[in-house]
Amino acid sequence: MSDKPRLKITDVRSVPLKVVEEIGEIEPAWNPGRFMPMKIGGGSFVEIHTDQGLVGIGPAVHSQFIPDIKEYLLGKDPFDVEDHAAALNYYVTNFPYQGVAGVDMALWDLIGKASGQPLYKLWGGGRDRVIPYASLIKLSTPEERAELAVKLKGEGWKAIKLRIHHQTFAEDIRTVETVRKAVGDEMTIMVDGNQAQSSGDWQPGIQWDFRRAVETARELQRLGCFWLEEPLLRYAYDDLAKLQSKVEIPIAGGENNVGVHEFVDMLEKGVYDLLQPESMVLGGITALRKVGVLAETHGKQIVPHHGGGNIGVIAHLHLVASWRHAPFMELLHDPPIGDYRHRFAMMSNAPQVDADGYIAVPQGPGLGVEIDPGMIAS
Repeated sequence: MSDKPRLKITDVRSVPLKVVEEIGEIEPAWNPGRFMPMKIGGGSFVEIHTDQGLVGIGPAVHSQFIPDIKEYLLGKDPFDVEDHAAALNYYVTNFPYQGVAGVDMALWDLIGKASGQPLYKLWGGGRDRVIPYASLIKLSTPEERAELAVKLKGEGWKAIKLRIHHQTFAEDIRTVETVRKAVGDEMTIMVDGNQAQSSGDWQPGIQWDFRRAVETARELQRLGCFWLEEPLLRYAYDDLAKLQSKVEIPIAGGENNVGVHEFVDMLEKGVYDLLQPESMVLGGITALRKVGVLAETHGKQIVPHHGGGNIGVIAHLHLVASWRHAPFMELLHDPPIGDYRHRFAMMSNAPQVDADGYIAVPQGPGLGVEIDPGMIAS
């Protein structure tokens, strides 16, 4: 038995990042009329410090939560991550993309660093690289999307996800047909309807009814698409299960579902063929790993949602590499403004998509990435 003392958490900090460059704005397909500012730098990340000098990092946590998180975590062992996930779920309000997910990832980063192993190895993974798909952000013309798809294919990308929810069904299908003709069978094409953004029954943009969802699914099946994502309202479980029974193309979704219990319900009701949970919504990697086990036991594939664009993506990369039932990793990438490398710039050793269309899993301990000191605000 080792005589080495256990780690103890001594501090939890939110560290601000300076804005290095304003890139521009991009209109996301899921929020028409509003624009996402894209920049290099800005925002923050979280650090968890220990008495042995190890520091774990994770995505941003809103500053209002730091005092409650510190009150619970100080003096505790980061290895007790299951206990911490359960307790923080009680003490801290679930706040997608700025809640306790960043703390959970930082705890796992500490566990990897203390063990001297990259996370994918601790989780039993045997792959040191995975296939990312370029998840496009905006609605655009068929011609422009086809031109971009050809460019991405030339750079080595193996898969692309198109957004379709134009005003008409014909426009949607023409977009996919044009891209398919441009890239042939050399790229995997996924398609996102973005119909489950709202927890209710209203959201901006065109809203599909059941008939349009069925007709779209059948056309995408004809065009050889890999999946149709979020074709109906988030909690329209009965209609989603009915849709699955009528088509062969896999129906995917789950990025905005807020708890493991919701995925239990979806799996029992046969809602989706392929699950897309989001760690930044679920509260971290600890919960996301549980959804992965549920998917495997139900014979389903799993491809997590994008992870917020920076450190969360790296956590997803490790997790996808550890799962045998995860065929791809989502990477938001709609260049030039929506290039994934803008958000990765906060890391000094961020992985890159290579000319063969793969992204390598960092081999350093924990998450295996470091924050560029020059990005930290003074």
